[in-house]
Amino acid sequence: MSWAGACFVIMACTLFGFERAARTRNRLQQLRNLKVSLMSLEAEIVYALMPLDEAFYHLSGQVEGALSRFFLSVSEKMKQGQRTVDSIWIEEVEVLAREADFEKKETEILKQFGLTLGRHDRDNQQRQIQLALTHLSREEQEARDMAERYEKMYKSVGFLAGLLIVILLL
Repeated sequence: MSWAGACFVIMACTLFGFERAARTRNRLQQLRNLKVSLMSLEAEIVYALMPLDEAFYHLSGQVEGALSRFFLSVSEKMKQGQRTVDSIWIEEVEVLAREADFEKKETEILKQFGLTLGRHDRDNQQRQIQLALTHLSREEQEARDMAERYEKMYKSVGFLAGLLIVILLL
């Protein structure tokens, strides 16, 4: 095997390890952004007395990436008025799950939260938001622990796997 090929194998495996580490780090950041978004949603609903579709539209401007697209899409579909809020929410959570680095637990929390949207008065809606935030805080702590524990490992294992492949092929 040529040295160039060996270098490419090591680089590819190392990049894979770095990509996996980045996904772990991104999950933590996305959970933080989601929590901030739900806190903002709570403020918009409870204190600004804003309708859900407008609150989601405002949230789409406050966050970036997949969450921004998520809130914007929910807002636009709600304004069409052809479907229920919970069906729109669940459909868009599925899209968000494919775009973001969330795990199944986070998407289930979001789906459960979506089933309560628009079905309660402001006080109960605030309690539902607080419940979702509590669950997301637990997931955020778990994501933080995983990032601390596994981020360096993913990077090292990627490099070492590439090195192992090169050695085995020699």
